Amino acid sequence: MELKTKIWMTGDLEWYAYIGEEEMFLGKREVPIPLEEGDRWVNEFGDVFQIIDATIVHVGRTEVPEKHW
Repeated sequence: MELKTKIWMTGDLEWYAYIGEEEMFLGKREVPIPLEEGDRWVNEFGDVFQIIDATIVHVGRTEVPEKHW
């Protein structure tokens, strides 16, 4: 699948994308790799993303996930 959304990883292993005109933090380890149609994840700030029609979509917010150390 060829993704239509421009994404990149920083030197801190953080994933970002342009969603519309806005640069958004996708997450770190919570981003599923390789990205496939229908994948859905929540980043550490509670933003929910899903791949729909080969595009990453910000579908909303939820409670911040608990971190288990």
